[in-house]
Amino acid sequence: MNTQPSRLLSLPEHHYSTVAVQPLHTPSLLAYNEALTAQLGLPDSAALSADERLWLAGSLKNPPQTPIATVYSGHQFGIWAGQLGDGRAMLLGDITDPNGQTWELQLKGAGITPYSRRADGRAVLRSSIREYLCSEYMHALGIPTTRALALAASADPVYREQEETAAVVTRIAPSFLRFGHFEHWYHRGSHTDVQLLADLLLEQHYPECLQADNPYLAMFATISQRSAELVAAWQSVGFCHGVLNTDNMSALGLTIDYGPFGFLDAFDPHHICNHSDTQGRYAYHAQPAIVQWNLSCLASCFLPLATEAELVSVLNDYVAQYKQAYLERMRAKLGLMRPVNEDQALIDGLMKAMAAQRVDYSLCLRHLSQVSRDGDDIPAELAALWPLPDAGLQQWLMLYRERLQAESLNDAERAVAMNAVNPKYVLRQYLLQAAIAQAEQGDASGITELAFVMSHPYDEQTEYQAYAALPPDWAAGICVSCSS
Repeated sequence: MNTQPSRLLSLPEHHYSTVAVQPLHTPSLLAYNEALTAQLGLPDSAALSADERLWLAGSLKNPPQTPIATVYSGHQFGIWAGQLGDGRAMLLGDITDPNGQTWELQLKGAGITPYSRRADGRAVLRSSIREYLCSEYMHALGIPTTRALALAASADPVYREQEETAAVVTRIAPSFLRFGHFEHWYHRGSHTDVQLLADLLLEQHYPECLQADNPYLAMFATISQRSAELVAAWQSVGFCHGVLNTDNMSALGLTIDYGPFGFLDAFDPHHICNHSDTQGRYAYHAQPAIVQWNLSCLASCFLPLATEAELVSVLNDYVAQYKQAYLERMRAKLGLMRPVNEDQALIDGLMKAMAAQRVDYSLCLRHLSQVSRDGDDIPAELAALWPLPDAGLQQWLMLYRERLQAESLNDAERAVAMNAVNPKYVLRQYLLQAAIAQAEQGDASGITELAFVMSHPYDEQTEYQAYAALPPDWAAGICVSCSS
């Protein structure tokens, strides 16, 4: 695999440290993203050499490029945590795909770095499977994200709450720069380093901002807009990130760092997917406000590059940008092509009714495509999701059908449009748990099959109907921690 030195090497050396991988013992490649490797112009699994397999597993002793780990800081659960950094991640270098797009390759779990803070630099199998599968599922949903290239595992022990086994995810992104990279240098009073980071980001990822009167302000405004659109996308599919610390926020507006994430089953706007989040700071309903709070932390870092009034003005635009992005996505999910002022109230009414009866979020929206504009019955699959369909659902459907009268699409056309944006297949916790349990017994077939099904989340896949079922009752007890 042809790699080039990381573009981050153009920064002064105090922005990063050179590191060495710590090879796993007899690693095996559990998953290799053939579709992504084809896009990147990389060899398929059959053509991988033994050294390339070791390289993807973070176990090639002398990789083509010397890996580096970067330093950053951040606010964790709203509290300034000071220096953090790539404690279990390291950049292998850059690759350029056949279309000229440059990507950073990063290993997660390949060993200790200077920023590991007394930790072992490893990732465990369960969390690595979750990241591999979810980053690709988010991509299939059309939501900006880092991507997963490969997943390797070993019998090497890793100790968390109990003894587990080690794994490495090879992931890619145009850049892994985070809000925390800027925070690190701003809070150290090194405005020169803040500007160096901003210049690199501008030149490599926001060149359209270079023509603005103040390119730095224009870039911050674009980051804010992307972040608003990103969290609107999360809310529309019921995605809970779980740990929205500033160091887990991408400077490119990507979903990054899949830790204790989850997708809503029974709709609860106050759902908390991370059992470490005892105060509910990162609950589902709180995510839009938390992203704005994180942006305010990034805005402080831009104070040497723009005025406070200019940055506050950008922050003040965020709420309207988020609401507009969320409204557009939810209109599409309800099959509403023409905007009407009352649409937000209609959406809010559905969410309130779903929360009252704890209706499955994704399947409810999917089955709404079966509603007839001119009928008065409740489709059987939709009614089956509601404990008391004649209560909240019946009243809301009256308003929905009335709203559909303003649309030009017929029922069949609307159903096609709605099914193209409402996934039938959701990467639910219990499905992940099943694939993890199989892999822990040495069987990776569950990962392969789940990855395939979730790569086509909107399509009817007759042979995989079981993956579209309601979660079993016991799944409600699954809660994931930050431990990985």
